[in-house]
Amino acid sequence: MTERKVRVALLFGGRSGEHAISAATAAGVLKAIDRDRYDVVPVGITREGRWVVASDDPALWELRSDRLPEVTAAAGSEVVLATSADGPQLQVLEAGAVPEVLGQVDVVFPVLHGPFGEDGTVQGLLELADVRYVGSGVLASAVGMDKHYMKLVFAAHGLPVGPYVVVSPRDWSQRREDVLTRVKALQPPLFVKPARAGSSLGVTRVDDLADLERAVEDAQVHDPKVLIEEGVEGREIECAVLGGHGDAAPRASVVGEIVVQTEGEFYDFEAKYIEDDTARLDIPADVPDAVSERVRELAVLAFEAVGAEGIARVDTFVQADGTVVLNEINTMPGFTPISMYPKLWEASGVPYPELIDELIQLALERRTGLR
Repeated sequence: MTERKVRVALLFGGRSGEHAISAATAAGVLKAIDRDRYDVVPVGITREGRWVVASDDPALWELRSDRLPEVTAAAGSEVVLATSADGPQLQVLEAGAVPEVLGQVDVVFPVLHGPFGEDGTVQGLLELADVRYVGSGVLASAVGMDKHYMKLVFAAHGLPVGPYVVVSPRDWSQRREDVLTRVKALQPPLFVKPARAGSSLGVTRVDDLADLERAVEDAQVHDPKVLIEEGVEGREIECAVLGGHGDAAPRASVVGEIVVQTEGEFYDFEAKYIEDDTARLDIPADVPDAVSERVRELAVLAFEAVGAEGIARVDTFVQADGTVVLNEINTMPGFTPISMYPKLWEASGVPYPELIDELIQLALERRTGLR
């Protein structure tokens, strides 16, 4: 009797501003996953939050300069994740018909970025359904998504973070002058960003405080809570972290550097995913061994500080004197074949298809619930 393949529900799209990046990540996974080992069920989430049966054709979900991929309700029949005596199941809903069982789900690979996907919401749903999934649990996902609480957790663990000011919606509407006074203590340039968004959406560099209010309002389009960070003078050095099997420690990749090639610019959404000449990725980064080891050490410490599991990318700034400052942790980093996370592991001896397999195996090993 032939053993059934492991069934992987690839969950992508979602309600956040990073919908298209999630779809592009799904395209990469669909192309590279080992079909001899895994039965893949693509499930797209529309911007309205509907789950639908999605096409298995990677070309439909790839990023193009003239078109961003989009999951729509027309993509396929609606899907729900249901519990049963045999374990979690995907069921297809058709109007006026009995739900059709799409198949038992062994593991969910949620390649979702941003709020309503990377922030613990979907992770909580999967925990309730008692289905294993790739990546961090509820708390680590929520902390990793919210840059305010992320920095609080890092600081509580004695990890180095740069100066910043948090602006809540009430602060901005009722105490704006107080906010502006606190911001004056920060040294420009400042970076104004949504507290709970990724892919550099809504991020503005501010060199003149006269531009601050507009920058805050631009960030609030993506998140009512805003972070204003003092720009750290240094090189942007990143490290990919992969969970350990059993009780083994997390593993750190070689380090890489984002080199912005256009003076005065920063690594924004277009530079990351659309333009191909604004920035380059240097892997491994040309830094002294001591700096590389410090970045790798801090990456693992940051991973453990938030309680991350499976996958994360940790971003740092390396200053001229070799001091390393943590910028942030991404618990579901960009995972297209050209993204920093897979490229760092490829340079560390783990090619993309093998990395996908490793993440799924880590998820299958881990139980749901308290751990």
